[in-house]
Amino acid sequence: MFRIIFAGTPEFAVPSLNALVKIGLKPSHVITQPDRKSGRGKKISKSAVKLCSEKHKIPVLQPKSIIDAKFLNLIKEINPDMIVVVAYGIIFHEELLKIPKIGCINIHASLLPRWRGASPIQSCIMNGDLKTGVTIMKMEKGLDNGPIYSHHKIKLNQTETADHLNKKLADLGAEAIKSDLESILLGNIKFKSQNENEACYTGKIKKSNALMDWKNSSKSLERHVRAFNSIPGAYFMYGDEPIKCWKAEAKKNNAKPGHIISADKRGIEVACGKGSLVIHELQRPGKNRISAAEFCDQVYSANKPLLSL
Repeated sequence: MFRIIFAGTPEFAVPSLNALVKIGLKPSHVITQPDRKSGRGKKISKSAVKLCSEKHKIPVLQPKSIIDAKFLNLIKEINPDMIVVVAYGIIFHEELLKIPKIGCINIHASLLPRWRGASPIQSCIMNGDLKTGVTIMKMEKGLDNGPIYSHHKIKLNQTETADHLNKKLADLGAEAIKSDLESILLGNIKFKSQNENEACYTGKIKKSNALMDWKNSSKSLERHVRAFNSIPGAYFMYGDEPIKCWKAEAKKNNAKPGHIISADKRGIEVACGKGSLVIHELQRPGKNRISAAEFCDQVYSANKPLLSL
């Protein structure tokens, strides 16, 4: 029997942890990030992976630092054959990578070497990729640059939001574990190096990245809205207010970027650098989501600019 440690934190990692249990490779321990304050009440919250681990009665480790000598010694004592990492949220130090007998593997939410880094789901949507998937890779020093065991692909339908795609890839990651992990442990699947010439990178998302620029094309902005749905939420400025845009549709009408072509029950149509964007669903700060028609009734005045360029 192989001794597995699982490392993960958000909801994305939960299907993979459940998959390990289901195929008889229940981890001896789970590593997840420390409990944190969250929400308006700033209550201490457990990670999704910790809650799942407690359900399966798996011991949980929550180191403040994964390079802490006490933590590293504990992992050495556990003596794992492999550490399976899914969205843990912190890059593993080289000393930790060397501990498992077979090594550490990562389930990454892109088809590596495309979209190495922290936000591959948002990046593939924003760039209009036609396919994506998950990669099982052997972890090495560096950012998602280790050799690849397997790719698992899906087509993108060009209507995906980041939330929907996150769920799809989380489930696909679980299926990848069920399909390949035992063979990897037995040495029946060999890894191959990534093609560095095909590598591209994506960083952590900041709220400022979600600001809509009307000088961009309508197709680009439509993808932008989907890519940042729901965190942090694409937004534009209406006077001094940041207005989140939850649903929009690209059209071909042209005018000066930022000009409001129409605003009625069919939506708020705004001219872009190329084409126009019809906004269907919006949200003011501290308010509920509303339709464009409701926004027009409650807020919009033809004499007030929709945005600031």
